[in-house]
Amino acid sequence: MWKDKQDGRRSEDVDLEGHSSSLDTARSDNSHDVSAFVGKGVVFKGTITYNGTVRIDGTLEGEIHTDGVLLVGEDAVLNAKVTAGTVVCKGKITGDIHAREKMKLRAPAVINGGLTTPMLSMEEGVLFNGTLEMEQQVQPVHREIPLHPVGPNSEPTLRRVNA
Repeated sequence: MWKDKQDGRRSEDVDLEGHSSSLDTARSDNSHDVSAFVGKGVVFKGTITYNGTVRIDGTLEGEIHTDGVLLVGEDAVLNAKVTAGTVVCKGKITGDIHAREKMKLRAPAVINGGLTTPMLSMEEGVLFNGTLEMEQQVQPVHREIPLHPVGPNSEPTLRRVNA
């Protein structure tokens, strides 16, 4: 289904390897460019709200809110409440995380707190200390309701409804 690269990663994986000066190395699953970058050695305290993709390699204390992608580099330390569409983490996050679409934990990630997500992938070597709630993505349920004939020459039929 996915073609493996020579280094063993799948072609659909987000590249968090290395810390080159070009932000082109950190792309989301949909190949969106990184909108903002909190570099190694930077300390940020407060709330970050954004659309798109943000990569953090420094220290953050506070909250992160987005429908987009959060990339947490290997040197990153977050003490935060995180709400995001997708989270890809190689660093350390302490706090509750709600990933609406998916959460990818890559070694040597350390998670201390509650995680809520419909989809989780975790590499060997990740430390996860906390709770996990796998919420279902809501999809319409189709069911067929039998209809009974009313007239003298009617035949039964089925009608499809969304529940």
